[in-house]
Amino acid sequence: MRSFRISTVFTAVFCAAALVLTTTSLLAAEYVSVTADNVNVRTGPGTDHQVAMELFAGYPLEVTGKQGDWLKIVDFEKDAGWIHNSLVEPVSTAIIDATTNVNMRAEPTTSSPVIATVERGVVMDRLESQGDWMKLRHASGLIGWIHKSLLWP
Repeated sequence: MRSFRISTVFTAVFCAAALVLTTTSLLAAEYVSVTADNVNVRTGPGTDHQVAMELFAGYPLEVTGKQGDWLKIVDFEKDAGWIHNSLVEPVSTAIIDATTNVNMRAEPTTSSPVIATVERGVVMDRLESQGDWMKLRHASGLIGWIHKSLLWP
């Protein structure tokens, strides 16, 4: 009888731990950035699958699954596909995800002067985070702050 109780308790603890780990992994999104230009995103995990789209260096992606060395990904517009894991690195960029142009500011506050306006879909290097603001570098070299609600990821 005692052996049965220990086994039942162990099984319950194991199942609870597995549930917590599964839930945690589902909540923790993984983001990556493409490391080169002209990178193919495919319809399936392998070079025998069709090319779905072509991406450029720095383009950020969310990893939604894995199969071997291939990552199932989705971009900020919800376009999905597969990319080889050797063609990405941990996310170092952000993309403008707003319906209109956004203001890049000199400091992380709405009262700071606007130094540029940036269009939807522009990718920039992440430099620093401060509260609800992200310091970014544009490809032109311009550095400024944009509110995080206007960025993906």
